[in-house]
Amino acid sequence: MTREVHLPLRKVAAVGVGNALAFYDFLTFSFFAIQIGRTFFPAGDASHSLLYSLATFGVGFATRPVGGLVIGMFADRAGRKPAMILAFALMGAGIVGVALTPSYAQIGVAAPVLLVLFRLLQGFALGGEVGPSTAFLMEAAPPLKRGLYLALQFATQDVAVLAAGTVGFALSSLLSPADLDHWGWRAAFLIGAAIVPVGLVMRRSLPETHAGPAPGAAKARAPTRLIVIGVGLLGSAMASAYVLDYTTTYAQDSLHLTASVAFGATIVLGATSIVADVCAGLLTDRVGRRPVMLTAVIMFIVLAIPAYMAMVRFPTVPVVYAVAALIAALVAFTSGPGLISLTEALPKGVRSGAVGTIYAVAVAGFGGATQFIIKWLTAVTGNPVAPAWYLTCALVMGAVAIWFMHETAPVKTGVMEDA
Repeated sequence: MTREVHLPLRKVAAVGVGNALAFYDFLTFSFFAIQIGRTFFPAGDASHSLLYSLATFGVGFATRPVGGLVIGMFADRAGRKPAMILAFALMGAGIVGVALTPSYAQIGVAAPVLLVLFRLLQGFALGGEVGPSTAFLMEAAPPLKRGLYLALQFATQDVAVLAAGTVGFALSSLLSPADLDHWGWRAAFLIGAAIVPVGLVMRRSLPETHAGPAPGAAKARAPTRLIVIGVGLLGSAMASAYVLDYTTTYAQDSLHLTASVAFGATIVLGATSIVADVCAGLLTDRVGRRPVMLTAVIMFIVLAIPAYMAMVRFPTVPVVYAVAALIAALVAFTSGPGLISLTEALPKGVRSGAVGTIYAVAVAGFGGATQFIIKWLTAVTGNPVAPAWYLTCALVMGAVAIWFMHETAPVKTGVMEDA
């Protein structure tokens, strides 16, 4: 049984807050990869510690498809609200575990083992977060405002980037490098953990947009063609997003800028992304999803390598921040409309599970290894422009997927029903 629950935008704030907190917890690990590497993977070569840290960050992606499938299917059977509460509670447990795990110097090899286990839990929880929250946003939206409502999925993820960058900037500016290594990064995690109870209370206040299938109803299925296109589309988007999220580490490791400058770049890309996500959603409601995606991805393919060459040639604050803003805007105009199109194209009865699983598979396959790969490519080739090569290949894959994706915007198709 289903029911239409179109809500004012302010009423879905609880979804946005919970989503932002979940991604803050997950992404903070990436932003403090250097400090976490020194804490749990001490090595004579600093680059080896960073590689181990980035590999552990990638481990968190291994369980995201499982979480997307398990919690996503639970949302299709029991409703979006209980699934979102479950995913958020598990994420809270994972973030506290990471923050409180003793260092390698204190408990030896048990430290990285515990770290990996908590990252696996975080991955499972975040994989289960995306499907139910995306489905809820679509089902709560008036048909002609779906682009705007669904833009909140990526916009709130970018709020998490902005928040993590701001916290990192403050800590790196106020603390000595030794204190940042010793306890500063843990404080960043615990700040997110402190807000978890607020998110749980807010989510309990949400209405339900999907009460599960009606008795005797035929089981809906996601078309195979759409699944393949969706993995390519979101795989490209996730690879691009995690190249972007690597900016904090890239600025320190490859451009040799200070930690505070690097976190400043993260603030720039987070703020730019939030604005661009909302603008992209509004624009797709007016002109359709495909024109926005195709224009952005072509521009991105043309500009990716020159943008990184500019940062390497002129590793100054204005240039790095300008490139971060440009790339952030292009990622938003390719990624957001892709998720909107996929969600609209899926039947409601499998929407949460399918979106969550496709998203998580795409992230695990193309996003989880991204930061490790681009660091490895940079180390092997000795060329700091290497991330742009990887990014360009991912964008070409996305362009192919966009080309085969059908238009789904009601303004273009005239279809207003939430099937």
